[in-house]
Amino acid sequence: MQQPKHRILISGGGTGGHIFPAIAIANALKARLDNPDILFVGARGKMEMEKVPKAGYPIEGLWISGLQRNLTLKNMLFPLKLICSLTKANHIVNKFKPDIAIGVGGYASGPTIKVTARKGIPTIIQEQNSYPGITNRLLSKHVNKICVAYDGMDRFFPGSKIVITGNPVRQDILNLDDKKSGAYDFFKLQETKKTLLIIGGSQGAMSINKNIQACLESLIENNIQIIWQTGKLCYEAACEATNQLKQKITPDKVDKNVKIHDFISRMDYAYAIADLVVSRAGAIVISELCVAGKPVILIPLPSAAEDHQTKNAMSLVKKEAARMIKDSEQNEKLHASIISLINENNELKKLENNILKLGIRDAAIKITDEIISLMKT
Repeated sequence: MQQPKHRILISGGGTGGHIFPAIAIANALKARLDNPDILFVGARGKMEMEKVPKAGYPIEGLWISGLQRNLTLKNMLFPLKLICSLTKANHIVNKFKPDIAIGVGGYASGPTIKVTARKGIPTIIQEQNSYPGITNRLLSKHVNKICVAYDGMDRFFPGSKIVITGNPVRQDILNLDDKKSGAYDFFKLQETKKTLLIIGGSQGAMSINKNIQACLESLIENNIQIIWQTGKLCYEAACEATNQLKQKITPDKVDKNVKIHDFISRMDYAYAIADLVVSRAGAIVISELCVAGKPVILIPLPSAAEDHQTKNAMSLVKKEAARMIKDSEQNEKLHASIISLINENNELKKLENNILKLGIRDAAIKITDEIISLMKT
């Protein structure tokens, strides 16, 4: 059996915004290097423990979580969790003996990168947002390189370590034109109708889901068909809302025009036929929308740390590459905004052209270049 020439540790997760870039980086490294041994480190009970093995990579779990804003039992356990995670991370690193470690943000990234940096192992962190989380801000003092997606990040990180690479996105969304026919078949939708894609992030968005439920009948009556990713927590409520709607309008009409998923496995197909997207403003979904060239109404998550989703959204709005609605203004504005914008072909085209200009299609390759360069030195 061929022995691996490189041992690479990738840590982080918690949300799709951390996990999917990590997998994209791993895939790019696998394509570039000869038989690399890649190990992930995540947080026990978080979605990376499911998604990473599905992508074909082994993963170790740490007992770690973030600090809550209120005084809770979880906060009281945090020091114990941190000590346990540092101990286990140290054990993983001693056993695996990585040539390099990459942190993508999230709970597990902190202990893992702290341990590897302390041992003198080359380390890189990748920051997806325009406003970095506290974990990456603390780690930035100890790592060798910091890959970022936005200008002006020297406000938070040492400027000499920063490399602008963009955010890595799933490779299957790079070429969507040839996928439209297959996408309509996959979702069982009609090519003659406008398609609205609703994505609240990998875990869904309760406020967006509630507002879509409220205007579902109107959207259908306006000849709009809907691909709706609800997240697991809101899936049953969305199904119940459609079942209730079937008592008011023809059940077949509802079934043909509303496709509900707790998680969309083929986002390439969803992007391929979406005429308009309603989405949270996480860094990775924004990067994907830029590469896919999709007109979008962004609704930033108001509770995001340091309101970074609003900052992410405004970076597009200022360039007339997206529309934005505050979470608190959805009741008054979301329904009307969808109806008016999805039927304004010229405005949709303008948004499409402007957002495409911001897309970085080779971010994973750029990050891989930095990783390989650091391993060589």
